[in-house]
Amino acid sequence: MRSLRVRLLLAQLFVVLVALGTIALLASRATQREFQHYLDRGSVQRMGRFETAFGAYYAEQGSWDGVQSLIEKLAQASGERLVLLGPTGTVVADSAKLLVGTAPGPQSAGHVTIILVNGVRVGVLRSMPSESPPQSFEAFFLASVNRWLLQGVLVACLAGVGLSLLMSRQVVKPIAALTAAAHKMEKGDLTQRVQHISGDEVGELGHAFNAMADALERGEKLRRNMVSDVAHELRTPLSNIRGYLEAARDGVIRADAPVITSLHEEALMLTRLVEDLQELSLAEAGQLKLVQQAADVRSVIQQAVGVMQPEASEKRLALSADLPADLPEVNMDCERIGQVLRNLLANALAYTPEGGAVTVSARLVGHEVSVSVKDSGVGISAEALPHVFERFYRADKSRTRSTGGSGLGLAIVKQLVEAHGGRVWAESSPGAGSTFYFSLPAAALGARQARGNL
Repeated sequence: MRSLRVRLLLAQLFVVLVALGTIALLASRATQREFQHYLDRGSVQRMGRFETAFGAYYAEQGSWDGVQSLIEKLAQASGERLVLLGPTGTVVADSAKLLVGTAPGPQSAGHVTIILVNGVRVGVLRSMPSESPPQSFEAFFLASVNRWLLQGVLVACLAGVGLSLLMSRQVVKPIAALTAAAHKMEKGDLTQRVQHISGDEVGELGHAFNAMADALERGEKLRRNMVSDVAHELRTPLSNIRGYLEAARDGVIRADAPVITSLHEEALMLTRLVEDLQELSLAEAGQLKLVQQAADVRSVIQQAVGVMQPEASEKRLALSADLPADLPEVNMDCERIGQVLRNLLANALAYTPEGGAVTVSARLVGHEVSVSVKDSGVGISAEALPHVFERFYRADKSRTRSTGGSGLGLAIVKQLVEAHGGRVWAESSPGAGSTFYFSLPAAALGARQARGNL
C-alpha cells in the first residue's frame, strides 16, 4: 500500500467499480420498470382481445355453457391464468379449474375487464397469478438482462485494471527516475538530470528538479571557487607577514618602523578581507541587520563624495555630484547605502586614469530613486560585464589584490542593495568608461503601500 502505483491502481479500480456498479443498478431498475410497463400494456391489449372473444362466444351461445374449453385455450396461448365470473358473481370458468362454482371475493389479479354484450354486463374476466408458476418469460428476460449487465461490469473491471496498470506505469516511471536521480544527488552526484520530460504536472516536477540540480551544482561550484579564492586572497598577505617575521628573526632585516608599518598594512588588509567576507555571508544569508528609515538620499551621496574626494584629488580625478533638488526621501539604512556608494566610488576611482572624471547622479524614475556612478575609465568588456557583481571577480586579470581590491566590493554592493528591496546593474564598453546603477523604492511609495494595506 506504500507503493504509488498500487494506490493509483486501487483508486482507479474503485472508481471503475463505483461507476459501473451505479450504471448497472440504474440500468437494471430502468429495464425492469420499462419492461413491466411493456408487459402491462401487452396485458391490457390481450385482455381486450379476450373480451372480444368471450363477448362473441356469449352472443353466439346466449350463455356461458361450455366456455371452459375456450378459457383453457386462451390461457394456454397467453401463459396466464384466466377466471370468468358470471352476472351473479359466481365463477363459471377457471383455466386452472380451481374456482368453478364458487363466489370468490376481490382477487389480487393483474387485470380485470367487464364483458358487455349489446350493452349488457354478462361477465367479468380476471387474470390471476398461477399457484406454482414456472419461470415466466418476463422473469427469464429480466434475469438475462441482469446477467449480461453483471458480465459487462466484470469485463469492464478487467479492462479498467489493464488500463490502470498501463497508465500507472506511465505516471510512476518518471517519478521513479526522479527518485533515482535524487538518491544519486544525495550521495554527492550533482550532475544528475531527468530526461524525456513530459508536458504535464510530472513534467513540471521534472523541470523543477533539473532547475534545483542546476542551482545546487552552481552553488557547489561557487562554494569551491570561494574557498579557492579566499585561500588565494589570504595567501599573499600571510606570506608577506611570514616573510618579514622570518627575516627579522634571522637578523636579515631590522624590525624598525618601516617594517612594522608594512606588517600593520598587511594585517589591515587581512582584517578588511575577513570583515568583507563576514558581511557578504550575512547579507547572502539574509541575516544582515538594517536600520531603515526615511532619509534624504542627497545628503548620503554628498557625504560619500566628500569622503572619497581626497583620494580623487590625489589621483587628479574630477569627482562631482549631479543631484536635483526635488528628490524624494528613500526608506534606507543610511550607513549601508553610504557603504554602497563608497564601494562604487572606490571601484570607479581605481579604474579611471589620471585626468578622468567620476560623476554621481540621482533621478526619480517612476516610483524609484535611481543612483548612478559614471566614470571615464577603461571600461569593461561585454564578456566580463555579466560577472562584475560576483565575488572575487576582476575584469582586469592583471590587477592584483593591492591594485584591484579584494574583489568583494561589488558583490557586497549587490547584496546590500537587494536587501533594501532594490536592484543593481552596470553598463559599459571598452574605452568608453562604465556606469554602475542602483535603484531604491521611494519612501512616498512605501507609505502609500502601507496605507493601502491598512
